[in-house]
Amino acid sequence: MSECTQTLCVATYNIHRGLGRDRRLDHDRVARVILDFDADVVALQEVETPATTAGEAVALVHELREHGYKSLLGPTIRSERSSYGNVLLSRLPVMGNRGHDLSQPGREPRGLIEASLSLDGCVAAQSLSTSHRDLSCFATHLGLQGWERGRQVDRLVEQIDRCGHQRGIRSPIILLGDFNEWQRRSRLLRPIAERLEATPPRPTYPSYWPLLPLDRIWFGGGLRLEQLDVVKTATTRVASDHLPLRASFVVIETT
Repeated sequence: MSECTQTLCVATYNIHRGLGRDRRLDHDRVARVILDFDADVVALQEVETPATTAGEAVALVHELREHGYKSLLGPTIRSERSSYGNVLLSRLPVMGNRGHDLSQPGREPRGLIEASLSLDGCVAAQSLSTSHRDLSCFATHLGLQGWERGRQVDRLVEQIDRCGHQRGIRSPIILLGDFNEWQRRSRLLRPIAERLEATPPRPTYPSYWPLLPLDRIWFGGGLRLEQLDVVKTATTRVASDHLPLRASFVVIETT
């Protein structure tokens, strides 16, 4: 028995609208942080995209596009002037994507981006069988209230189950985002843990003195965690109120 492997790097980052701790709205700085990840897939939260092409967040998306990233927008709040919400960046080919509404009555609208990505864009993908070349990717930003997050998790796992992903299934899957859950062993997140593996909780908030593991990465289906980093640099400590979380995986097929 032998293993055919390839690598996959992902990250999640709440950019706080590009507003840094120095009160500067600086999307160029955010773009530099993202490009330094050198990740195949990046989930962003709190992205504000002005309706006019002169908007800085639009410039952020355009700059990242020039470096090979396709942007899947998941706005949760829309107005005539702007949209606000989640963005999924992918250097892998996008086979399909959709959005899901996780909003709860009386609370800020929340959403989930679902995408099917081709692993043909990763190193040594030709060694994988066709059934294992697609990566299911989910990106989200959950609410602030516990009861709200509980209902949102229920909806989220419905989508995971709909894709047929259960513990032990070999088709790769990634779940990324800001879960707004400070407890390392969270009862609210247990339904996800029953389906996917969790990377070890790492404090990412607040960026200047990280104490709470709000940002998390979950995985399954033949992925093996190789490295997990909270990206702590002089720039990331000031660019947003969250630190980025980055993970590297090996995608395994046993032959």
